[in-house]
Amino acid sequence: MDVLLKKNERIDDLQYKGLKIIQKDDGFCFGLDAVLVSNFADVRKNDCVIDLGTGTGIISILIAGKTEAKSITGIEIQEDMAEMANRSIKLNNLQDRVKIICGDLRKSPEIFGISKFDVVVTNPPYMNVGGGLLNPNEKKAISRHEILCTLEDIMKVSEKILKPMGRFVMVHRPDRLVDIIWFMRKYSIEPKYMRFVYPSANKKANLILIKGTKQARPQLKMMEPLYVYNEKGQFTDEINKIYGRE
Repeated sequence: MDVLLKKNERIDDLQYKGLKIIQKDDGFCFGLDAVLVSNFADVRKNDCVIDLGTGTGIISILIAGKTEAKSITGIEIQEDMAEMANRSIKLNNLQDRVKIICGDLRKSPEIFGISKFDVVVTNPPYMNVGGGLLNPNEKKAISRHEILCTLEDIMKVSEKILKPMGRFVMVHRPDRLVDIIWFMRKYSIEPKYMRFVYPSANKKANLILIKGTKQARPQLKMMEPLYVYNEKGQFTDEINKIYGRE
């Protein structure tokens, strides 16, 4: 499908099942974290999924390509980002399964209703207020810092919009782990699986993947570490598999 590109936009090939995405040359572009969390997401056949803070729509598009989810809804507060994400959905002919809504994710219970989704997936801003230097580019700052929503906002909303025993999936930074678990339990989302992501075997973890279940019994399983690069500086076999490369 032909989709109009605007100034400073480009189409990137996701190199997975022919999927593509529109991104801005000077805007926030997706990274490894979005790819990892979409692969880590516990999405089953006929699930209704919501992607909180969808941005470019990358996670929603990848989940549509990787799973048999019935419907995937992305919500994004930045109007131009939501509009661009919708064009990416049309570019991939996914309009029958994926819908992008422009709105404040904190109002998701009012927008979508209570207990509506089987899965919440999110790649939220990592930096808390006052943490790190604020990017002068407003859109990049919003994507990286808790300016328009906080970690607690994410958990509070997820508890309301998830069905009982619904699954919560997130990628974040290890240095926020105490906050993550605190807020998950505060809002009745029990941490069930955790996986640390390391750039390589001799470096410390810089990402964490975590899954939780609403109103589940306590039992946290630590998964095997995920290494991005091997000793030769090349992507590991598991990373290549996640990207769909031979």
